[in-house]
Amino acid sequence: MLPIRDLNPSRRAPIFTLAIIAVCVVTYFFVQSDDEHIYEAAAIPCEVTTGEPLSAAEIGGAPCTEEDDPFFAGKNIWFSILASIFFHGNVGHLLSNLWVLFIFGNNVEDAFGHISYLVFYLAAGLVSSAAHIVLQAESTIPVVGASGAIAGVMGAYLVLFPTARVTSIIPPFFFWPFALPAVVFLGIWFLSQFLLVGGDTNIAWEAHVAGFAFGFAVALAARGRLRRHSTAVVREVPIGRLYR
Repeated sequence: MLPIRDLNPSRRAPIFTLAIIAVCVVTYFFVQSDDEHIYEAAAIPCEVTTGEPLSAAEIGGAPCTEEDDPFFAGKNIWFSILASIFFHGNVGHLLSNLWVLFIFGNNVEDAFGHISYLVFYLAAGLVSSAAHIVLQAESTIPVVGASGAIAGVMGAYLVLFPTARVTSIIPPFFFWPFALPAVVFLGIWFLSQFLLVGGDTNIAWEAHVAGFAFGFAVALAARGRLRRHSTAVVREVPIGRLYR
């Protein structure tokens, strides 16, 4: 399912959601230069587990080892974990991630407050990356994308706004917009990540699951306070109504 919008207005401007979107766009079009730059700047599980940047052989496909012959000797391995949250593999990857963040991020930012939301978003990104690194410790493939952090936002949204309506389509089969409760839409999305297990999709499903679980847990723990700061307009939306 492809989300079109949610029917859940926020009270405050989503300053950091829009700022994150802007940073990702600028990073993709003006900072990322080519695949070599991704290897130089993005997180790679093998590097984190060994503490050493990849060698030329590892970049070429050799197994992960602890060789002391780094190709990018000056790479900051630990900073790369944070930087990877803002890199993307291609335009489609960028647009799909940022569209989902645009739909769900404003309400979560409204509930958390601007600064707390930024901290939460970055923490979700780091947790999701860490999960992928732990489960794919010997991988020499760079991990890029905001998907894990955005999954954290989606997990928090599920806790805070389960009855909010998400207008969606199902391309290429069904293009007529229909509305689903967020709990159904996000539940289907979360369960669908496990369909990627064992597949050769180059999608870090582990990061998605970990990010979503982190966001869900944080929002659940602080649900009372967060709901007091967010809008309750979503409760006025009729369950059976379709939206265009």
